[in-house]
Amino acid sequence: MDFRTEFKPLTVQPQEIEEKSFEMITEELGEHDYTEEQFKVVQRVIHASADFELGRSLVFHPDAIRAGIEAIRSGKPVVADVQMVQVGISKPRLAKYGGDVRVYISDADVMEEAKRLNTTRAIISIRKAAREADGAIYAIGNAPTALLELIRLVKEGEARPGLIVGVPVGFVSAAESKEELLKLDVPFITNIGRKGGSPVAVATVNALSLLAERQG
Repeated sequence: MDFRTEFKPLTVQPQEIEEKSFEMITEELGEHDYTEEQFKVVQRVIHASADFELGRSLVFHPDAIRAGIEAIRSGKPVVADVQMVQVGISKPRLAKYGGDVRVYISDADVMEEAKRLNTTRAIISIRKAAREADGAIYAIGNAPTALLELIRLVKEGEARPGLIVGVPVGFVSAAESKEELLKLDVPFITNIGRKGGSPVAVATVNALSLLAERQG
């Protein structure tokens, strides 16, 4: 059996593939109201998801880009809701400024407390993060309960995030948690609707770290 194909890739060079992808994204997205820096995030989200509807649904707090860059360049940690987000984030760019990526959801004390209180590990992990990671960027791509708990803690003055990247995916409370985030007067990046996920959270943070790096 012959498995050969007549299709030939335009290029096999990684940098050229990325550049061509961004050119196609810019062309296909067309006119938009994003700032130049916001569009860098939008591009990477679409690049990670191949979803233009998702890209168009992104919403930026006016201070989001500035706050994200400032947090990264100040060495603040990134708090991920799950390991999938932690794995995808470019750690060398954060480490350049003294930052790292933390995820608490599998910590023994978090699991024990969640079991004792009969609640989700995501909720307890956010409570722990609020105590240990002041000024962090929160990258939430999977757990709406984590985002809702973070919003509650912010309202009660128990959490002081530098930026919230709230893009959980799903059917139960995902869209609603983002609607609540839109009401919060802290820097955030989110999207409208059920779509989102780890790749979106990762792409957003990586875009911000690239912007931070380009500032010198």
